[in-house]
Amino acid sequence: MMTAFGMNGPQVVCAGSNNGSVRVEVCFVRRAAMAWRLWLFREMLVRVAIFDLDGTLVDTSRDMLAGANAVFERLGHGRPLRVEDHAAVAFAGGRAMLEKGAELCGFSWDDAAYGVAYAAFLEAYGADLDRFSVIYPGVEACLDRLAADGWGLAVCTNKPSGLAEELLLSLGLRGRFGAMIGADTLSVRKPDPEPLLEAVRRVGGDPARAVLVGDTVTDRTAAARAGMPCVLVTFGPVGRDVVELQPDGLLDHFDDLDDILAALIE
Repeated sequence: MMTAFGMNGPQVVCAGSNNGSVRVEVCFVRRAAMAWRLWLFREMLVRVAIFDLDGTLVDTSRDMLAGANAVFERLGHGRPLRVEDHAAVAFAGGRAMLEKGAELCGFSWDDAAYGVAYAAFLEAYGADLDRFSVIYPGVEACLDRLAADGWGLAVCTNKPSGLAEELLLSLGLRGRFGAMIGADTLSVRKPDPEPLLEAVRRVGGDPARAVLVGDTVTDRTAAARAGMPCVLVTFGPVGRDVVELQPDGLLDHFDDLDDILAALIE
């Protein structure tokens, strides 16, 4: 008996024997063939790099804070949020900005008032969401290199999907991603792991060969719950203090991301 290997995996070729040992060997080779096919299937599933949006791919802090300040101006409280002091709050999202602004103005929201304020924030931000927003240095070239190397690329953000799509299109980034998961794409959002897993599925990837690149504790927690490594950027408002979140990698510049991902994902 001989064992040959082809596109369909190991194949048994028997000659001149009909005893029990041959049957055992046939069983062994069939199992090997199944393992071979599973290996081939896994290799067909792409490696996936998932990116947060605000504070990771794009510095949106000025436009986000402008949208929140518009709410406070309408209420007669001026513009309490400053990019010099509150960029990290902006990257935490609309609720964080509205709560911080209210704190600075000396009041708190009840549920009804908060609902009205949040809707007003979305309206104000959506009307001018890309005036000051800028792509971080090296992002576009990095995405192009990863795509050329066979990586599947996706965005997973807690920004409402309509706003995220509009921003990515406006900045010329949307076409580089095979999937975009926003806050309202599913019934849950980060730090729930499901948005990350759905992003992997949508680009035909393997969750065991996926990594999240983000900037906050929300990203770190979501990645941990999804069982995937997390790289946190150090060029955000808190700098290298993100090391306290114990990410699997730190990203100082997008020129370095290729090597970091290669070390994390086979």
